[in-house]
Amino acid sequence: MIQGNVMSLKWVDVQEIAIQLAQAHPEVNPLTVNFVKLRDLVMALPDFDDIPDRGGEKVLEAIQGLWIEEAD
Repeated sequence: MIQGNVMSLKWVDVQEIAIQLAQAHPEVNPLTVNFVKLRDLVMALPDFDDIPDRGGEKVLEAIQGLWIEEAD
């Protein structure tokens, strides 16, 4: 979601979240990240602004899968 000139990431923005994770953590193998850590990494992204409880297992699986693709 874009607010003014600043993009605010929500849990539904799985592709953009995966891209930002790949850029922010190039040294991390996404296959080794559990969902608790993944949730923390997503919420720590500077542009992320959503309710933490909305990041359920299916959303985290989607983000992790896309992050794996980005890391390749």
